[in-house]
Amino acid sequence: MGEADFEWPWQYSFPPFFTLQPHPETRAKQVAAWKTLILNYCQKTKTYLLDVREAEQIPLFNNATINRKLESKVVISILSELQKTGNAGPLDKSKYRWEVYWHTLEEWASMIYDYINNRGMQNTVVTLYELSQGDDVQDEEFCGIQQDVLIKVLRILENERKCELILDDDIQGVKFF
Repeated sequence: MGEADFEWPWQYSFPPFFTLQPHPETRAKQVAAWKTLILNYCQKTKTYLLDVREAEQIPLFNNATINRKLESKVVISILSELQKTGNAGPLDKSKYRWEVYWHTLEEWASMIYDYINNRGMQNTVVTLYELSQGDDVQDEEFCGIQQDVLIKVLRILENERKCELILDDDIQGVKFF
């Protein structure tokens, strides 16, 4: 599913939505709507990485129809709000590059572990490719998950002693327990 199938919320066609509102109550609603929009958009388009410096080029932050763009500093502040709920994480100190998690890393971990358990795949080694791109995961929510995000998710399971990551030169995989 791509951008063409994406259903934009009504606010997206409302010019003031793209300008941070001064009134605290209005701003809180606006930020909440942006947070929902960002997560829904990223989920539908399978976008795991946002670069704020390129934000103006993507439809999410640039509605060409009404000629409105969301300023970079506002994008950063909304992503920072998403970080508080575990739905985003900056990849650099300047906070230009962000990973977006429409499911928190813990939710992803739980989904992947349930998948492994439901298929009786404990004590087997699965490559990261099989787990994110393989034929068996095509109908799973985590299909297409970006490798850096997948590794963060698997580290959570590893800390819970539910798996062991194998990141050698010859194999990029994980053994589940």
